Amino acid sequence: MAASLGPLVGAIDQGTSSTRFLVFNAETAELLSHHQVEIKQEFPREGWVEQDPKEILNSVYECVEKTCEKMNELNINIANIRAIGVTNQRETTVVWDKTTGEPLYNAIVWLDLRTQSTVERLLKRIPGKNKTFSKFKTGLPLSTYFSAVKLRWLLDNVEEIKKAVEDGRALFGTIDSWLIWSLTGGKNGGIHCTDVTNASRTMLFNIHSLEWDPDLCKFFDIPMEILPTVRSSSEIYGVMDSGALTGVPISGCLGDQHAALVGQMCFQDGQAKNTYGTGCFLLCNTGQKSVFSEHGLITTIAYKMGRDKPAFYALEGSVAIAGAVVRWLRDNLGIAKSSEEVEKLAEDVGTSYGCYFVPAFSGLYAPYWEPSARGIICGLTQFTNKNHIAFAALEAVCFQTREILDAMNKDCGIPLSQLQVDGGMTNNKILMQLQSDILCIPVVKPSMTETTALGAAMAAGAAEGIEVWSLNPGDLTAVTCERFEPQINPEESEYRYARWKKAVMKSMGWETSGGPSNGDSSIFSSLPFSIFIMGSMLMLIGAKYLSGK
Repeated sequence: MAASLGPLVGAIDQGTSSTRFLVFNAETAELLSHHQVEIKQEFPREGWVEQDPKEILNSVYECVEKTCEKMNELNINIANIRAIGVTNQRETTVVWDKTTGEPLYNAIVWLDLRTQSTVERLLKRIPGKNKTFSKFKTGLPLSTYFSAVKLRWLLDNVEEIKKAVEDGRALFGTIDSWLIWSLTGGKNGGIHCTDVTNASRTMLFNIHSLEWDPDLCKFFDIPMEILPTVRSSSEIYGVMDSGALTGVPISGCLGDQHAALVGQMCFQDGQAKNTYGTGCFLLCNTGQKSVFSEHGLITTIAYKMGRDKPAFYALEGSVAIAGAVVRWLRDNLGIAKSSEEVEKLAEDVGTSYGCYFVPAFSGLYAPYWEPSARGIICGLTQFTNKNHIAFAALEAVCFQTREILDAMNKDCGIPLSQLQVDGGMTNNKILMQLQSDILCIPVVKPSMTETTALGAAMAAGAAEGIEVWSLNPGDLTAVTCERFEPQINPEESEYRYARWKKAVMKSMGWETSGGPSNGDSSIFSSLPFSIFIMGSMLMLIGAKYLSGK
């Protein structure tokens, strides 16, 4: 007989590097079971990052089924799952055919840089080439990061998408929309919607009126009929159409960083959290008023917990590369076989020995918004080894967080006295201690680090018509935490931070869009030619050697 634990809530957490399905007890917020699948990222050209939307969808089905199997083994009745929340990597752009249910192109991932020339072309149409022309409507600067420019690129460059738009067959969405549409029936009546948090990352959404903005759609030349309906973050959108959880309502939807803010219980004005995933995202709740940054942060919608509930806003500092730098050391450089091994390499030396790593693989996001920057490692000497580079990579994550925290403190006027953290990288104790040392304030990590999924589950469980999860402050369960206190003196911290800033300056202005694309014109891009050059040089050296000169 399956055990009854009271109402349960599921959460689909579709991130950049993996998909998870997790099930929580709605009364205690305890995580009962979960399953995770890693997602492939494709890099068809330099600066391009894509994923297969079908692989993403299938990974969700697999995670749901596997979690349900695990729960049956644990003797937990899956019939008690009352609702499902969705949380997702933001900005990543999908266009699909509503008659076949098939994607018309790979998903263009938020990190992708192919739209740099699109951004530059659009900038020319703005008086004074002002990147922040839409800041007061959208909260965002014009950047390769947001969905509108990715969608513009697809409409300009993919014939199949152009044709589908002309025929009225195309639908656009961020990952949440693609998943909800597919899970609620797809071509057979799937619900085409998004929530306010995901909509606020497109550059097409007015964060005050909470509607798609006709002027912005006109500026980007995007047909409004392909856009999803915008809903609150907590309401019933539709029900699961297949699999073990058929008939269960999907009733929560939040972009991953917004979900983490909810999961960390940051419901009060001035409460903030930092999530360490592929990138690094610091969000501070600013209440029911939108605050506009003077220091390179963006304004975003934090959440809207119900159809008739008000929208809450947040200031956000976005860093493109955090966990991705560890993955890069593992997969591209091959200096370690696992993320844990990178941590061990860093721990063994305990210093970068004056080596600084600026991982601007996708340009620099907050607070610089400098797309021309590229990654650099500087301060190398003959003494530097892979351990120092591993340590410098972890330090880079912490320095980038310090930059956005400094900006946040300036904008808010009240410095944060501690930093609440979550995300996969927070399991790295070296990193957390380093973060506290570099910020000179305590870092506080909840013992249950799946706060992103928890936030989506809370939104789903609290929705009207579900109501199994109370968001009243008095009803929220206290969270046990681990604290990391600063252990180095502030002078040393400031010295290292100043050196980091110097390294950041050296990473800028590296890339110009006028240069050869993808390095195709490099003589060494032709392998036979490079072999010929190498062969000729060896023959010359050989000839000199034989002639005894």
